[in-house]
Amino acid sequence: MARIRHNIEDMTGIFISFEGIDGAGKSSHIQALAQAFRSRASSSRNIVLTREPGGTALSEKLRELILHEPMDALTEALLVFAARREHIVQVIAPALARGDVVLCDRFTDASFAYQGAGRSFDLEMLSKLELAAQDLCRLPSEITSKISMKDGILQPDLTLLFEVPPQVAAERLAQARQPDKFESQDVAFFERVVSGYAARVAADPQRFVRINGHQSLENVRSDVMATVRSLGLI
Repeated sequence: MARIRHNIEDMTGIFISFEGIDGAGKSSHIQALAQAFRSRASSSRNIVLTREPGGTALSEKLRELILHEPMDALTEALLVFAARREHIVQVIAPALARGDVVLCDRFTDASFAYQGAGRSFDLEMLSKLELAAQDLCRLPSEITSKISMKDGILQPDLTLLFEVPPQVAAERLAQARQPDKFESQDVAFFERVVSGYAARVAADPQRFVRINGHQSLENVRSDVMATVRSLGLI
């Protein structure tokens, strides 16, 4: 069961990330969860909807490079974490310090799944980048004193991992928009990404709730809402 250190009744910020391979359907449920929070949460609590790579003007520019430009694996990893650092400093950390609910489409787990497992990039290097990008010690104390951290770095309170077989995800993507450089990868790549997510779950099982994305939209949404309610967040 996911690790939640607070609930909707207090005004400590809540950080929820949505993860899964491309085509898992996670993005379709973020808006619905945001609306559920808006309709039930205290009127003084804001809901921040954001994504990675992205979330700030600079991070969105980096997103375009990451998703569409060919580059060395280390260059790609550095850009991903640079975008994340800017996102944390400018958006996520201030929002959590205000007591907001932050719903983020992907966070660091995606880097370990895509750059790490998918591209077979050095996991030790990714861990170092994670520590550097998510260390909040250089931020003002009035922000950091109000944010819960794990092992000294910022991590989501809850991560919803949407799971579908890679072949099913590939079929969904084939019917969707023009694919970016990750979405156009073969099934073997996504099988490695799935293994990368599994490794992250094994390393921090209390943070994750696994959602079966290979069912109807209504059933997936019901599972998401049941999870959030069971944790006392709504």
